[in-house]
Amino acid sequence: MKTLLATLLAPLSLLGAEPAPVLGRIGDIELTTAELRETIAGLEPEQAAALSKDAAALEQYARALLVQRMVLKKATDDKWDQQPAVIARLVRARETALTESYLEKVSAPASDYPSEADITEAYDKNREALRVPKSYQLAQIYLADDRPAGSPAPAALAPLEKRLKAKNADFPAIAKTSSEDAATAANGGLIGWLTENQVQPEIRARLPKLGLGEITDPIRMNDGWHIIKVLDIREAHTPTLDQVRSQLVARLREERARANRQRYLAELLKDHPLAINGIELSGIPQKTSK
Repeated sequence: MKTLLATLLAPLSLLGAEPAPVLGRIGDIELTTAELRETIAGLEPEQAAALSKDAAALEQYARALLVQRMVLKKATDDKWDQQPAVIARLVRARETALTESYLEKVSAPASDYPSEADITEAYDKNREALRVPKSYQLAQIYLADDRPAGSPAPAALAPLEKRLKAKNADFPAIAKTSSEDAATAANGGLIGWLTENQVQPEIRARLPKLGLGEITDPIRMNDGWHIIKVLDIREAHTPTLDQVRSQLVARLREERARANRQRYLAELLKDHPLAINGIELSGIPQKTSK
């Protein structure tokens, strides 16, 4: 049986003239493949791309759509859409969506922007900003201790250190059974990749002295004791142009679109000067409060 993701991503040409398959239903409300595709097509490109790569997120999105349709049906059955206040909100929402959509259209950069020269120039100008700081892949064993600083080490700390210093000590196994941080303990103590600036100062000061696979002595911090293991190290580096090309293209197009929008609005106001009646405006708070 095809997954929801596989069904959704199947080319339309493969569906032929048959009705789009029903992906889900709630009560008598159905959601078809075509309807879900149409909805996703209206999302921001980043959100649509994320859904196309994550079957679980896509299924959750489809479920949310079905629930939304059920609530919408209840609302229309109760004639909620005919309430004056709701009508006013719908009008404002429509105007906002239409305005924003039109501004996106008139502000969109040309399809061939940016050029290769534009991308290269942006890369050269932003080399320092693109630089990736030194990073560490770390794991930890944590013992909670909320006593004041200077208190004796907890009784469990010395036996733990002894186990870690034993020949062929299995850090992940010890972390799973001894660490009191549930999130990392479940993964053998794994914290993951952190840049130097993301590491707390008390720990960061110890890292330059450690090689791969080495562990710190217990480090006393406000929340307790941390024993850190260095799993891997990435030296500071600047990514190649190819590695950041898509990032640069997205940023350049976003900046151009923003500039195009500002220019369009400026020209619009130049051709159609805006005026506000200050006297009338000053009376609005009093009128609305009555």
